[in-house]
Amino acid sequence: MLKGKRGLVVGIANEHSIAAGCAKAMSAAGAELAVTYGHEKAKPFVEPVVSDLNAPIFMPMDVEVDGQMEAVFDKITHDWGNLDFVLHSIAYCNRDDLHGPVSECSKAGFAQAMDISVHSLIRMTRLAIPLMPEGGSILTLSYYGAEKVVDHYNIMGPVKSALEGTMRYLAAELGPKQIRVNAISPGPLHTRAGSGIDHFDELIDAARQQAPQRSLVSIDDVGQMAVGLVSDLSRKVTGNTSYVDAGYHVLA
Repeated sequence: MLKGKRGLVVGIANEHSIAAGCAKAMSAAGAELAVTYGHEKAKPFVEPVVSDLNAPIFMPMDVEVDGQMEAVFDKITHDWGNLDFVLHSIAYCNRDDLHGPVSECSKAGFAQAMDISVHSLIRMTRLAIPLMPEGGSILTLSYYGAEKVVDHYNIMGPVKSALEGTMRYLAAELGPKQIRVNAISPGPLHTRAGSGIDHFDELIDAARQQAPQRSLVSIDDVGQMAVGLVSDLSRKVTGNTSYVDAGYHVLA
């Protein structure tokens, strides 16, 4: 489905991360990938994933470090000259603000969470546009807490709401360029990012017991949806949030 396509995957933390599941599915579908890691301490955990993908471009991209994002896109421009899709799978909030009530979130913590989780998508999109002269696909990762209040998700709920709103506005803006922008909203998964949420095991148990399919989703399930959304099979799908949560989001 992705033979001949080239994509950038941002947000692999280790082999268990959602971005890793997406990258593996995209590679298996025939895509050539550029992969980034967040910082030097993360690199050893991302390298095994990259070796399985045979990714020709593997570079650091800490979105808080000036120039690193631009360096990745410069490398893609030099080596490839074009880009068919981007997967944006990064989010962050410091522990104190994440575990506290929304009303107590610090100004600095909120600004950092929004910059890393949301504005990075805007910056990435801006850099990708010149590499997509004939159209392309940009995909980000959200969560049900963007739409409904989820216990203990706290300030990341408003942050993910902002991410989904940004996705929709980018989709409307870039539609004439045939660049599609979508989000995937997976159910709770045992990832490093998920484990940072207070009482995360309760979210997992609720999803397993209450979802219509009575099961959890896997990073492979999310990966298959990602392949579909960046492929030509979804050429008229944009501005959409696709749930991969065994039906949990339909419940009252």
